[in-house]
Amino acid sequence: MSRTGKKPVLLNGATVTIENNRVRAKGPKGELSVELLDIVKVKQTGDAIMVEPANDSKQARAAWGTFRSLIQNIITGVTSGFEKKLEISGVGFRASMQGSDLKLMLGFSHDVVYKAPEGIKIAVPSPTEIVVSGIDKQQVGQVAANIRSFRPPEPYKGKGVRYADEYIFRKEGKKK
Repeated sequence: MSRTGKKPVLLNGATVTIENNRVRAKGPKGELSVELLDIVKVKQTGDAIMVEPANDSKQARAAWGTFRSLIQNIITGVTSGFEKKLEISGVGFRASMQGSDLKLMLGFSHDVVYKAPEGIKIAVPSPTEIVVSGIDKQQVGQVAANIRSFRPPEPYKGKGVRYADEYIFRKEGKKK
């Protein structure tokens, strides 16, 4: 039995419609939907949604908790949204906004310009901080990973772009 799948998904002010294996959530931040497989059943009871497997197959039991989490993510996204914070460390490394594009100076011979995809907001509160926010959890994480991939943190001095809560395992340099 899935511990995650057993929990009800609370609506928290979002409007949810279930039709033809698709769950749509609408809230103050926008609208999202998730496509369901035939192996899970979704029921709306009052201000909560319950997900359960359609049969006792291994695949249905495996997908049960996953679809519950996907539904939880779209409801959280349309009500409060998601954000990822990135930090830049290194001498001369900094970020700035150039219109709606992110301009990164990461020690290359050129500046890296990143165009934010539709539905994603990028903010630079200080030259060494980047905040990526949006309503789709997967898209926010992917954009943050793309920005981090321009200069991932290196283990000797810790220079590069890293997540705010990321720990960089430091290595000792070579000795004589």
